[in-house]
Amino acid sequence: MTDGPDPLTEAFARTLGDYERHLVAERDLARHTVRAYVGDIAGMLEHAGRLGLGDVTELDLRTLRSWLAKQQSLGLSRTTLARRATAARVFTAWLARTGRTASDVGSALGSPRPHRTLPGVLRVDEATRLIGAATELAAEDDSAVGLRDVAMLELLYATGMRVGELCGLDVDDVDRDRNVVRVFGKGRKERTVPFGHPAAAALDRWLAHGRSTLARPGSGPALFLGARGGRIDQRAVRTLVHRRLADVPGAPDLGPHGLRHSAATHLLEGGADLRSVQELLGHASLATTQRYTHVTTDRLRRAYQQAHPRA
Repeated sequence: MTDGPDPLTEAFARTLGDYERHLVAERDLARHTVRAYVGDIAGMLEHAGRLGLGDVTELDLRTLRSWLAKQQSLGLSRTTLARRATAARVFTAWLARTGRTASDVGSALGSPRPHRTLPGVLRVDEATRLIGAATELAAEDDSAVGLRDVAMLELLYATGMRVGELCGLDVDDVDRDRNVVRVFGKGRKERTVPFGHPAAAALDRWLAHGRSTLARPGSGPALFLGARGGRIDQRAVRTLVHRRLADVPGAPDLGPHGLRHSAATHLLEGGADLRSVQELLGHASLATTQRYTHVTTDRLRRAYQQAHPRA
């Protein structure tokens, strides 16, 4: 039988509980985000407890650095270490802001620069074939689920929204007069995203001929419904994307986030400016959006090397 984590001191546990309530009630973060933040901070406080500390007022930069060093010795990736360092800085900033500590001891905490990997994307023709294959399948089985699946794929690719944002949509979030959808992103930040005629047509078919078939008395306002009539969950959407991509020969096996990356890349390749793509995707920082310029540059370089006589 393996030993579990060390129990937190009463003071640490009380502060961690207050922090979790802050993340849920004030920052309105998604459940999995709250779980990740609280888990990281719990680990840091357990480490502090093993060093003899019992209250957040005793935290110092040396303790935070020794916690990260311990994580590194366990073989954690640079990306994970960077995330945990960020979690620690956000936590200590909250401690100082709420008067629980006299100063922000984590403000000088550094973190390893994570390896930046280029996001996987579909080519434009692969994205077209993905949705085309789903459309053909829906026409063959003539089912409400097929109409729903096409509408979800069209909307994911047309808007670049996150899978959680898609699942959270209500019927009233879609404005068909202007072909825009109201999206609530991270921290419940609201943005309005346009979509094109193919997505509009797919949504019309789903709303006119599909949704009423799956709807139940308790379905509520959810735009997309599961087979039992409840709001569709993220796992079902991920399964759909993987399954439909398997029908596209040569296409990479991407999830819904791959469609988001693809939408951003294709917008930039089509001439959209970075600021507009940032607003469409709901990125807080332009630096996040700039990752996609590397994707397009890499693709252009390969095309040049393959085609130019003096490459």
